[in-house]
Amino acid sequence: MFRYKNDMAKSKKRYVCQSCGSVSHRWQGQCPDCSEWNTLTEDAPATVFSQKHHLSSGGRPIEFVSLDAPGELPVRCPTGLDEFDRALGGGLVPGSAVLMGGDPGIGKSTLLLQTAANIARDGGEVVYVSGEEAAGQVRMRASRLGLADAPIKLASETSVRDILTTLGNMKSPRLLVIDSIQTMYSDAIEGAPGTVSQVRGCAFELIRYAKQNDVALVLVGHVTKDGSIAGPRVLEHMVDVVMSFEGERSHQYRILRALKNRFGAVDEIGVFAMAQEGLEEISNPSMLFLSGRDQPLAGSAVFPALEGTRPVLVEIQALIVKLQSGATPRRSVVGWDNSRLAMLLAVLESRCGLNFSSAEVYLNIAGGYRLSDPAADVAVAAALVSALADRALPSQSVWFGEISLAGEIRPVAHSGLRTREAGKLGFAKGFGPSDAKCDSSTLRYRGMGQLANLVDQVMANA
Repeated sequence: MFRYKNDMAKSKKRYVCQSCGSVSHRWQGQCPDCSEWNTLTEDAPATVFSQKHHLSSGGRPIEFVSLDAPGELPVRCPTGLDEFDRALGGGLVPGSAVLMGGDPGIGKSTLLLQTAANIARDGGEVVYVSGEEAAGQVRMRASRLGLADAPIKLASETSVRDILTTLGNMKSPRLLVIDSIQTMYSDAIEGAPGTVSQVRGCAFELIRYAKQNDVALVLVGHVTKDGSIAGPRVLEHMVDVVMSFEGERSHQYRILRALKNRFGAVDEIGVFAMAQEGLEEISNPSMLFLSGRDQPLAGSAVFPALEGTRPVLVEIQALIVKLQSGATPRRSVVGWDNSRLAMLLAVLESRCGLNFSSAEVYLNIAGGYRLSDPAADVAVAAALVSALADRALPSQSVWFGEISLAGEIRPVAHSGLRTREAGKLGFAKGFGPSDAKCDSSTLRYRGMGQLANLVDQVMANA
């Protein structure tokens, strides 16, 4: 009996995933949350105070203010890059923390170095701390980008204690860049750099310094193989803005997307192109994703996508290869949801009598763009029907709308914004839901209620 009580008094072990930060009370080879292998490590249990150590007394009283209290509100700091400011919601906010993630080699450090140079040349104090590269490597990149004359305070350091001690002995900078948070370590926390406890603790200390001194802090974060930011999930809750720098290294364009923003709209994007002199802003991103051909081709449809408040016209390409044998047909998708394509093919076969079961279907979003907007259903269906019938869609036309399982074309948000952008770029015809709003005087719009109306429109076009 004594042994049983003693066993019950022992504190339970817990294991923390070094990839996502989830906690388990027994060791497993695979993390149940992120499915990574061999990432669970034993962690010291949290100390639980007894009831007499309650927190209802002994602290200092805090001061409350009203929402309309007099005083100056923080003024945003422009980065010198309009596309970056657009994604941020208007610029960097003093005292804010921004977490930027992206694949290796996508251009995160280049973008932040250009931003730091613009702010420093404008008279702002900028500190750039690199934990991954030596100072000479950063200076070499700055020389290649033509930024060597920018008065940036550059250092190569990984100790958070040394960084904060140095910052405490100097004037608070306007911008502090930490590249990257996974390389930082604190001597007050056990564990190697990059572990969950180190990332969480280092980020907390840096964010606290930024908020106490009205410093705009930008943390660079590593990403996992599925594109999510590595480290504990709580890191994304601690910061004010989470940004993702996306793009294919085989393509020159890059998209800066805001996934979380306490100071602006979410899902705003900034578009850049990688050039020899660094990242160049793209003020008209629609031209990146359109082929620019003169004659329409079968299997190609233009879709006015919406990224935040910015409409972007992208080209959807479809190819249908009919099989003569009884081989299993392939379904290949690049830039769209594979399961949504399967659903759309089923609706076309069931509601419109089209046969895709004996043909291979290939779907591609031009330019390496990735679509998640459900309004792309009509454009994808138009491209598929056009490829199956080997008939080009009407010249200079755009297609948008969501398709239900019953074959109905349902309304989508911001139809007026989509048609206005299409008309501005010279498109003459628009096809979509019946009750959609058209805000372009130069675009002739035709509403469709059923998917069968779309098939009739494609078949009637010579």
